[in-house]
Amino acid sequence: IGGLGGEKDRWKEVAAGLAVDYRNLTGDVLLCAAYIAYLGPFTLPFREEVLAEWVSLLREKNVPCSETFKLIAVLGEPVKIREWTIDGLPNDSFSIDNAIVMSKSRRWPLIIDPQAQANKWIRSMERLNNLVVVKLTDGDFVRKLENAIQFGTPVLLENVGEELDPTLEPLLLKSTFKQGGSLCIRLGDATIEYHDQFRFYVTTKLRNPHYLPETSVKVTLLNMMITIDGLTDQLLGIAVAKERPDLEEEKVRLVLQGAENARQLKEVEDKIIEVLGSSEGSILESETAIEIISSAKTLSNEIAEKQAVAAVTEQQIDETRLGYRPVAVHVAHLFFNVGELCNIEPMYQYSLAWYVRLFDHAILNAAANTDLEQRLGNLIDFFTYSLYKNICRSLFEKDKLLFSFTLAATIFSYKGSLDSTEYRFLLTGGLGQKDGADQTPASWISEKLWLEMLRLSDLPAFAGSSEDAPADEKTGGKMAEPFCACFARDPSAWRHVYDSASPETELLPEPWHSALSPFQKLCVLRTIRPDKLTRAVQIYVENSMGRRYIEPPPFDLEQCFADSSCVTPLVFVLSPGSDPMSGLLKYAESRQVKIESLSLGQGQGAKAEALIAKAAADGSWVVLQNCHLAVSWMTTLERICEAFVTDPEPPHENFRVWLTSYPSPHFPVAVLQNGVKMTNEPPKGMRANMMQSFSSDPISDPDFYEDCARPAAFKKLLVGLAFFHAAIQERIKFGPLGWNIPYGFNDPDLKISLRQLRMFLDESSPDAPLATPLKTLVYLVGECNYGGRVTDGHDRRTLMSILTDERGGPFHANIMRDDYVFSPSGVFRAPALESREEVLEYFKQLPIAADPEVFGLHANADIAKDQKETDTLLDGVLLTQGASSGGGGKSKEETLKEVAAQISDSLPPLFDLETANYKYPVEYYESMNSVLCQELVRYNRLLAVIHKSIGDFGLALRGRIVMTGELDALGSAMYDGKIPAMWAKKSYPSLKPLAAYVSELLKRLAMLQKWIDEGAPPRFWITGFFFTHAFLTGVLQNFARKRKLPIDSVVFDFKAMPSTADFSKKPEDGAFCHGIFMEGCKWDENTMLLQESDPKVLYTDAPTFWFVPTTVDDRAEFPHYVCPIYRTAERRGVLATTGHSSNFVINLTIPSDQPQNHWIKRGVAGLLSLSY
Repeated sequence: IGGLGGEKDRWKEVAAGLAVDYRNLTGDVLLCAAYIAYLGPFTLPFREEVLAEWVSLLREKNVPCSETFKLIAVLGEPVKIREWTIDGLPNDSFSIDNAIVMSKSRRWPLIIDPQAQANKWIRSMERLNNLVVVKLTDGDFVRKLENAIQFGTPVLLENVGEELDPTLEPLLLKSTFKQGGSLCIRLGDATIEYHDQFRFYVTTKLRNPHYLPETSVKVTLLNMMITIDGLTDQLLGIAVAKERPDLEEEKVRLVLQGAENARQLKEVEDKIIEVLGSSEGSILESETAIEIISSAKTLSNEIAEKQAVAAVTEQQIDETRLGYRPVAVHVAHLFFNVGELCNIEPMYQYSLAWYVRLFDHAILNAAANTDLEQRLGNLIDFFTYSLYKNICRSLFEKDKLLFSFTLAATIFSYKGSLDSTEYRFLLTGGLGQKDGADQTPASWISEKLWLEMLRLSDLPAFAGSSEDAPADEKTGGKMAEPFCACFARDPSAWRHVYDSASPETELLPEPWHSALSPFQKLCVLRTIRPDKLTRAVQIYVENSMGRRYIEPPPFDLEQCFADSSCVTPLVFVLSPGSDPMSGLLKYAESRQVKIESLSLGQGQGAKAEALIAKAAADGSWVVLQNCHLAVSWMTTLERICEAFVTDPEPPHENFRVWLTSYPSPHFPVAVLQNGVKMTNEPPKGMRANMMQSFSSDPISDPDFYEDCARPAAFKKLLVGLAFFHAAIQERIKFGPLGWNIPYGFNDPDLKISLRQLRMFLDESSPDAPLATPLKTLVYLVGECNYGGRVTDGHDRRTLMSILTDERGGPFHANIMRDDYVFSPSGVFRAPALESREEVLEYFKQLPIAADPEVFGLHANADIAKDQKETDTLLDGVLLTQGASSGGGGKSKEETLKEVAAQISDSLPPLFDLETANYKYPVEYYESMNSVLCQELVRYNRLLAVIHKSIGDFGLALRGRIVMTGELDALGSAMYDGKIPAMWAKKSYPSLKPLAAYVSELLKRLAMLQKWIDEGAPPRFWITGFFFTHAFLTGVLQNFARKRKLPIDSVVFDFKAMPSTADFSKKPEDGAFCHGIFMEGCKWDENTMLLQESDPKVLYTDAPTFWFVPTTVDDRAEFPHYVCPIYRTAERRGVLATTGHSSNFVINLTIPSDQPQNHWIKRGVAGLLSLSY
């Protein structure tokens, strides 16, 4: 009895605990069952939210359950969990809960595992049971599966996609049956015995897979994406293991010892209970019972002592480990930042294993220091820059600044110095309509920017406060009035920022200048000069992170090669105009390695496999080009790359496989994550482009350059062609002002044109005028070599203008004159120089960045280009904000409810078509009736979609109906202030943000309502039509029927009307139309001619035009510009089945005193709707 005495206290405690558990059992088990059944696929925050709701529901219904429910407390077995963590399960509650669900669930697990955490853990846990690892792409996967089922060995099926093989169906459903006394299952057409020890695991690398319900019900879906806590814990382990190996070893030893002690204690308890339960009569009479109890007593005392010692040691170790926590937290947050990059380009994939290796490298190479604080500073600094360098080499130029900016934002967000609502404002410009948004306080500020100022003033730092409010710590002092009120009171105080050439460096008026943080100043700049935001972000990164984060390291093939090994593929991510092959061949030559290359495409797969196998054996290199063209072969490539690692016989150590591919969603993620990725883009800018043309084949070949029959003309035209090639490539960055469609003009276009130039000059007789061969060359270069890519008629017109314009066209016969220049400023010309070296010297003196005038564009084009860069940057950053939003302010759901309610309240009901058809019947002489009724049908379709989707979305937010993928996308688009895709499908084309789109829609609906009520207006707002072509055809049809002319002989003449004209009644024939905007020029009311734009004014109103129907022969002749009219500023469209473009409307003839080419090169066009 003395033996049991000591145990009495411990047992009393246990008994009391069990009594509470026993009482709460009902509710707890119910919650566990629900957790296992429903919560597998969700993230940790969402699981906690749902559990809290469930617990309060149980309370309401008076079902007893624990105060705070933890799955681990009810179903977790500490001994088992210790074993799991030793096998490599991340040691955070999320992962442990997942493991418990996996072990208790009746269905086989399908694990969402992009970082291969679960995969590693399962491999390690089941290693002793001879785990079989298969993929669906393995040829013999069914045979391996059959063997495993019969012998009871566990199987891990990895890298599955969104669909599972139908063969697995019976296995997932566990459709077993008895046959001849043993348990069997049918797999395919074979019946095999089913071993009861068999276990089956499925993992996928997809980050956000969408499994259909019929798949989801057969498996237990588990989300094992790594969490911040889990990763922090792992990185802490790595850091401490490298920095203080003694501590980490001791910690591991204690964990193992603790696990063993706990196991022994459990055994002892079980034995005692067994003895007490099975002894008959008095326990004192049983010798064995007394022996067992006394031995248990000594054992439990021993263990208690051991545990007490261990606890003290463990506490000391944990304290020391905590010192390293700042590094682990920093590195963990950055991993999630890097993980979101793949939303921008599918090729930006980085694995956790690669990331951890980078961290190891930092620990080994960062400057050492005995002071822990210093050492941590060095580590964080070294790691952050090394991450920047490594990731930069795999990013396109356009995304390098974006990455630096998100790095800075991530670091300052987790440190708490960056407000998430301000960050969100900078990216989207805020949401929702505001009262007074159409009354701008100054003529120079646009409605769009004023609306953003009003929204900005809702944020705490800009909202102002009452007089007696306490000063804010962070900003030093509160403003007395909101930002928008301060601006409206005295706009002129801000004018210098708006007018400045570099507004990003201007000082804001006080008190704002001293009160706002650098990041808040970016928000202010967004509302005044958004086009300069890119430069401002650059300065922000430089000041907050350091200069080196805005100067990406140059491309270095040597370094990339050094980072690779025989099992890591090297991937070149291509961009238009880049060709890494020549550089790679030179590099292989310098290392004296044999290199074989193959361009992938149909039927090249087998050749590629043979090449790789041969090279892996003899240590040469293989280059597989254009992987994006061989989508079907990519799974094989993935298998080959995996085999390098898993095969017992690794490839030759000098072997390398190089891959080139354009960004493609089909490129295997595993190859991208484990490989070394590189981008090497062609140089940007006119100067660099022309120098590259002259430094590469064929111009760099002396025979080609020197031996032409007409050397003077040849050398001038060479410079002309290089200029032309550079100019049309550089025009792309001006967006639709440059080209409607961004074409991928590249080096082969230039090379064939150069060879033809030489050939035609050689073959023409020396005394023939230069114009003779030029005529042929203009056709070949303009219409065939370059023009062959050009699919848009207006782009082809631009291309030919640039080539042959008498004011600077490089293929104009006047090029032989010494005073002939390619652009008005005279910077670019064809110098009369003999040698190629002299021409290169001349190129070196050209400016690095060419002004818009070089391309024939107005100086305002730079603003358009900068604005496009800003939009690209912000949209890119927005894409990386996928999962990680949250923070202060209203929740996303609340914001969305408000926005949806605003839209829903403002939109009218559908038009009454019956009344309209009755009031405006089909009539032979009045086609406008048909136009109106067709318009109403189209708008009704759009309104129906908007009303229904917003109604459904509201229901889905409240959980009344299922939140489908479409509704979810609708919510995301509304949150980002974009037009939802499901509306866009039924809508007229529009590039406006959501708020502006809704207000324009209301204006359009009001126009039609007025037409129904009061009859057709005397002057039409041409933007208001859903299908503009129908309206124009209606006008022509009325004329043709009135004059009894065939409709195909009738065309429009256009007459610009002075603003003083009388528009109160409609014209005899045709129609007055207003609502067109001019881009690239302005209309002068005094001279009634086109003029150059004013500085900083990108769009101006065109006059009212009288669309006069006439016959082809009767058209009026006057000096004019044929100006294309488009529906949106994007300008590119697709041909619809009606033969009309979805964007181009009609060519307008506008009076002008300048030659056509002048406006064509300016990119002048009319737009029916702006982008804001």
